[in-house]
Amino acid sequence: MARIKRIAIIGAGIGGLTTAIALRQRGFEVELYEQAPLLTEVGAGLQVGPNAVKVYRTLGLEAELRAIAGEPINAISLNWTDGAVLSRAPMKAGMTAQFGAPHLDVHRGDLLQLLAKPVPEKLVHLGKRCIATEQRPDGAAVRFADGSTIEADLVIGSDGIRSMVRENLFGPEAPRFTGLECWRATLPVEKLTDRRFGAGGSEVFDTNDAVNWLGPPGRVVCYPICAGRVFNIFCGHVTTNWVEESWTIPSTLSEVLEAYRGYHETLIKMFHAVDPALWFKWGVFDRDPLPRWTVGRVTLLGDAAHPMPPTLAQGAAMAVEDSFVLARALDQHRDDPDAGLAAYEAERRPFTARAQLQAREQFELNQSVPPKPRLSRDWMFANDVTRSGPASVPARAEKAYDSGKEV
Repeated sequence: MARIKRIAIIGAGIGGLTTAIALRQRGFEVELYEQAPLLTEVGAGLQVGPNAVKVYRTLGLEAELRAIAGEPINAISLNWTDGAVLSRAPMKAGMTAQFGAPHLDVHRGDLLQLLAKPVPEKLVHLGKRCIATEQRPDGAAVRFADGSTIEADLVIGSDGIRSMVRENLFGPEAPRFTGLECWRATLPVEKLTDRRFGAGGSEVFDTNDAVNWLGPPGRVVCYPICAGRVFNIFCGHVTTNWVEESWTIPSTLSEVLEAYRGYHETLIKMFHAVDPALWFKWGVFDRDPLPRWTVGRVTLLGDAAHPMPPTLAQGAAMAVEDSFVLARALDQHRDDPDAGLAAYEAERRPFTARAQLQAREQFELNQSVPPKPRLSRDWMFANDVTRSGPASVPARAEKAYDSGKEV
């Protein structure tokens, strides 16, 4: 059987670029096709768990990743109304001690720039919106909206939750709106001056901590990015109203304040400190696990294969792991690409399917407490965190963090 000569990756986001790096390091010829006119990443903060850090370590990118990241010292969870500390645990020391790598937080744009550097510009084709894939006897073809067509030995669909590659393989199916409305914003750390809360202002959190405000029906998660210079703010709020998926919809401070009415004054002051032009909102969508990812010489990766709610902070990490496993499988089966794709899917699909369902289950758990009894919410949180690791890590996430041990 002919050896793999050329691999086409549809989508040049974090998953697509990581895949290109992993494949190129193993000697494969790779080209990427991105529908956007510029290589940019929308959104702000991104949590990079120890399992994903191990992949970047293997790819020789850990030092550069650390240089752009924030690494929370502690993980602190607070009650939404009075700022009572539900848990406080060493995160920086705890993660590395238990999982063999740190938990890092980055700006998506910073990570995208880091990943773009090892990939020659000539290999990244912009303004290429995939509209169809076609099977060929020893490969596949991709047609784009501009009328052009390319052929490759393998095609990897890394084009997100609304993947056209996925639709071409398995038919149209709309993603499911989870009911979670989210806001994002960033705040330079020098503007975060009020960090006292609780009785008498006796407790203090630092801008180098990851802070999780727990309240019904949702939560606010804050953590350092941009080498600790910026505090990322993620707000998740359950709603009965349908919300667009796009991360670029502008929002207003008044919308955020309405959603978080009754939350502690320290958090509200932080909201007011944000530049009003920096509030954006979007809706969270997911899909059920697929029974297969591959048809012929076309396969899926990342959110195109297994989108999930952000409740385990593993969406991007799963795509990063996919990248490494796919490159390794194809390298091990250089003369039989079909066997390589089968090995990739056999290793990754059961694991990511479990992660999808666990993230959904965790989402439902997070929203299941009625507004009044604080103790119920506190008990639920205390009984869901891992007994052996940092208190910010849901028990369901431990297996994901451990999954990089063989990288």
